Amino acid sequence: MEIILKQDVEALGFKDDIVTVKNGYGRNYLIPQGFAVLATTSAKKVLAETLKQRAFKEEKIIKDATKIADAIKDLEIKIAAKTADNTKLFGSVSNANVSEELAKAGHEVDKKYIKVEGGTIKRIGKYNATIRLHREVIVELPIEIIAEAN
Repeated sequence: MEIILKQDVEALGFKDDIVTVKNGYGRNYLIPQGFAVLATTSAKKVLAETLKQRAFKEEKIIKDATKIADAIKDLEIKIAAKTADNTKLFGSVSNANVSEELAKAGHEVDKKYIKVEGGTIKRIGKYNATIRLHREVIVELPIEIIAEAN
């Protein structure tokens, strides 16, 4: 079944993408939740016209996202966390913590657009976080987890 996504769906696609899914997933989840509509010929024509009109605006958005990505690449994020034996953390560090540190550095990025390798970090060390600013602009951010001074 072909559907048109009305918003970004994790592990499926971005807004206005035409994707093929199983009938049950489309009819029982995506369409009733308002995440998608059926990809009929008329809906495809409307989508094509909308995308054509949005192309100019999209170019400016991509340019702005690229500027932010260049600024984020140069950051060195260090997150201090409480540790048990200077290696293992009490609790964990997740995408929400990375989002907070980016906000302190002056870059507001929603935590849902940040992926930390492994999901959550439970040990001290250097890791990478992937930040998706736009469907075409993705940046790798190196982060370091350090022991909090007592």
